[in-house]
Amino acid sequence: MLETLKNMFRIKDIRKKLFYTFLMIVVIRFGSQLPVPGVDREYFSSWFSAYSNDAFNFFSAFTGGSFENMSIFALSITPYITSSIIIQLLTIAIPALEEMHRDGEDGRKKITAITRYTTVGLALVESIAMTIGFGRSGLLEEYNVLNCVVVIVALVAGSTLLMWIGERITEHGVGNGISIVLMVNILSSVPSDFVSLYELFISGKSIARGALAAVIILAVVLITVVLVIFLNDGERRIPVQYAKKMQGRKMVGGQSTHIPLKVNTAGVIPVIFASSLMSIPSMVVSFAGITTTGAASTVISMLSQSNWFNPSHPEYSVGLILYIVLIVFFAYFYTSITFNPIEVADNMKKQGGFIPGIRPGKPTVEYLDKVLGNLIFIGAAGLIIVVLVPIFFNGVFSASVSFGGTSIIIIVGVILETIKQIESQMVVRNYRGFLSE
Repeated sequence: MLETLKNMFRIKDIRKKLFYTFLMIVVIRFGSQLPVPGVDREYFSSWFSAYSNDAFNFFSAFTGGSFENMSIFALSITPYITSSIIIQLLTIAIPALEEMHRDGEDGRKKITAITRYTTVGLALVESIAMTIGFGRSGLLEEYNVLNCVVVIVALVAGSTLLMWIGERITEHGVGNGISIVLMVNILSSVPSDFVSLYELFISGKSIARGALAAVIILAVVLITVVLVIFLNDGERRIPVQYAKKMQGRKMVGGQSTHIPLKVNTAGVIPVIFASSLMSIPSMVVSFAGITTTGAASTVISMLSQSNWFNPSHPEYSVGLILYIVLIVFFAYFYTSITFNPIEVADNMKKQGGFIPGIRPGKPTVEYLDKVLGNLIFIGAAGLIIVVLVPIFFNGVFSASVSFGGTSIIIIVGVILETIKQIESQMVVRNYRGFLSE
């Protein structure tokens, strides 16, 4: 590993890309501490502590604490992520977007431009809602039109700047820039989370109990990371054989290849969608200042992840069943719109390809559907295990941390993706990479 690192820094081009990425990370963290003009940060911190719930904690983790500090990066990269998901879903529903998607590089550039404009629009809507909603309650030092405009412009500019930084990292740095921005924000809260775990389970305990707690914490983290690596890299390779045919005077074809189907075909999207839907009711209640009692209060508590696995209130864990159902549903739904077995089978048939032992056409579609369905279920089960581990420890031991299973999936996925990209550049230059050792 050390030899690999030395080889990596021997390549001038990679050194420059790493340094550029590091500088952009410094800018991101600096902006996360830069306050929005005219905002009473103490008020918002107090409000966040009093009314924080799963939705706001989830959002705060993704923004690297910028939302809680009400900095210019308070919206973070979330408008871009949301717009990317929306455009990807609309690509399936709108023929014009689907045509752009199939139109090669030019089409992708147009879709990227549409995604950027959608990002700015979403950031504008979110910033207006936050400014007006919180401004009336005391967020702004002076609630007037000028201050509202300044806050809205600052929040939109901050989100747009992060989108620009992410694209520049992709172009001039290493890895996927948007993913790296998100990973940096999540990682920024990890040290404080481990301090909280230390104070809760280790500090003040006997040496034996403290050591045992530390070993258990490290073991849980390690096992979770290993499972996430398996979910990210695990795939089912379906063999494909191409028949030989004459083209002019040459015999072409006869090649063997495979269709790679990932175990976790939908990535972290099902967890994000499920968490977002579960947190909407509590978010509406918090924003509207509604006081819930009786059955309504019980339902809101059931939808809150922080109440699951709580020994004193086992009835709240009923919401966990809905959460699991939503993750499985979105895993199947998202995969169905991103992978079309009928289209794959048709393309194979047109090119003279077939799966050994499976006839072309409808039997191939049915076979792909069956294999894909099994993979989706395995991937969804793995996702559920990963996301429930932090929730379990939070409910049973009150080990509340800002990062959870979703954050671990993102962090590990981005690191693996970046390592693979660096390795591919090193292999071109005849150096050994990380993953070959």
